[in-house]
Amino acid sequence: QVQLVESGGGLVQPGGSLRLSCAASGSKDRINAMAWRRQAPGKERELVAGITTDGTTSYADFVKGRFTISRDNAKNTMYLQMNSLKPEDTAVYYCNAGGPALYQRGTYYFPPGDYWGQGTQVTVSS
Repeated sequence: QVQLVESGGGLVQPGGSLRLSCAASGSKDRINAMAWRRQAPGKERELVAGITTDGTTSYADFVKGRFTISRDNAKNTMYLQMNSLKPEDTAVYYCNAGGPALYQRGTYYFPPGDYWGQGTQVTVSS
């Protein structure tokens, strides 16, 4: 089994920054691609950013230029640096991991993996 634990959420003012972390433990050999997904009240869960084992990244258009995903394979930890936060970024952010990303026509896709963290709340409000 794989356990994912997020940390770093909280309340921040518009324009502020937060850094989320996701620590993986257990059968880490089952983890290939990792991703951050979020779910706002009344909305479906959506992909925020994904990262392959070799560090190739992909971002949703609504966070490009503001968020940065990274991972430290030696520490089995993934990060999401969130800058220039907006009220519409308010959501529960989930760490997600599983099989490899898919590569088609020059684009990486990150289908939902089998393993999920418990989620961490990010609230952007003045």
